[in-house]
Amino acid sequence: MRSIRVLGVDPGLTRCGIGVVDGGLGGRVSLVAVDVVRTPADAEIGARLVALETAFETWIDEHSPDVVAVERVFSQHNVRTVMGTAQASALAIACAARRGIPVALHTPSEVKAAVTGQGRAGKEQVAFMVRRLLSSPTLVAPADATDALALAICQLWRGAANSRLQKAMSR
Repeated sequence: MRSIRVLGVDPGLTRCGIGVVDGGLGGRVSLVAVDVVRTPADAEIGARLVALETAFETWIDEHSPDVVAVERVFSQHNVRTVMGTAQASALAIACAARRGIPVALHTPSEVKAAVTGQGRAGKEQVAFMVRRLLSSPTLVAPADATDALALAICQLWRGAANSRLQKAMSR
């Protein structure tokens, strides 16, 4: 069985986490790359969106993911924050779709449950488990980056299970 490569995106207009993992037999996961794409809060919205789109295209072209996992936008108290998150999310989805790459959306609680076993886990628990699952105890990354990796890991585990279930049900 070949390895599956997933690009995870924790969308944000100011800080957007992006990470790539490979997964294969036995649920093993390995880190390929991780970063946070930043855009200045005082820059024009158009320039910020172009910067994010360019970053997504570069990561997709460099890493050739089999699937892109994006955090599902959920309602927050701050409308401005949710708008930026939705805009960044839409760009990631469009960049993947333009290349024919499937996109999966996962809720924050789904990602936390997949990675930690607890849907209400804190950022520290998620980061700890991401480091542990990737066998990278020295990985120091902002929460946006570890969240992107957690999204990718969630897709590897939950996406594969969902795919097998759908195939079984269609028989």
